[in-house]
Amino acid sequence: MQAARGTPLTGDQTDPAPSGPVPSRSSNRRLLALFAAVALTAYAVDVVSKIVAVDRLTGRPDVQIVGDLFQLHLVRNPGAAFSTGTAYTEVLSVVAIIAVLVLLYLSRRIGSVGWAVSLGLLLAGVAGNLTDRLLRTPGPLRGHVIDFFVLPHWPVFNVADICIDVAAALILVQVYRGRRLDGSRAPRDHEAAE
Repeated sequence: MQAARGTPLTGDQTDPAPSGPVPSRSSNRRLLALFAAVALTAYAVDVVSKIVAVDRLTGRPDVQIVGDLFQLHLVRNPGAAFSTGTAYTEVLSVVAIIAVLVLLYLSRRIGSVGWAVSLGLLLAGVAGNLTDRLLRTPGPLRGHVIDFFVLPHWPVFNVADICIDVAAALILVQVYRGRRLDGSRAPRDHEAAE
């Protein structure tokens, strides 16, 4: 006998329970607050560092911090990483706007500290470089990104780029650990076979 179509009265269910704890509403709020705090803090550091770099480095030769190992050199980059896609600045800007909207949408589903930190950093990095593309010369959607950190044999980069790279590494760690965005654990291959 069934109470409703497809629902057994005995409580036996064929679907396995989700692996891992289901976050409560207060836990979700805390994780969303952590996501927002990480994103806003990293974004502010990026914006302020670019303002200072433009103010202090414009028209100056390279500033050596640790000899040739770490220097400061102001570059206005119209392209993406490694200065690729310089003819597609407007397309890169639109892609960044979509990425920000997707990250904000996904943030509602965050169920673990690892995902809150990684997506917060990713949002800060994407938004930081997008801000340059929207507000800097030569104009909206065509603005050049401010880069100023120099390492040997590596393209010039900024705080937003660091945030994106660290976020990518943290996301890979979450995926490797089998931790889904909602905080549940994906079953391992040997668990799924049982």
